[in-house]
Amino acid sequence: MFPTLIGTIVIAGIVGYASERSQFTHNGYLQSIIICIGGAFLAYFVQLMFGLGFRSPGINAVAASIGALIIVPTHWRRR
Repeated sequence: MFPTLIGTIVIAGIVGYASERSQFTHNGYLQSIIICIGGAFLAYFVQLMFGLGFRSPGINAVAASIGALIIVPTHWRRR
């Protein structure tokens, strides 16, 4: 369980860095990484408690990180 959690954090951090590096988002490196880690934590604990998600924890981390990057910045952006 603990190595899966650490792997989820690492994968989320890599996704956050890569999304900012590839100009997918314009939040800043630290903000994108924090958003991705938050989304990955949420997906990890939802999968742990309710069993919802993909079978692979890595795919869960990537999908949750990308989803958080899409939802969070657009939700708080001013129109």
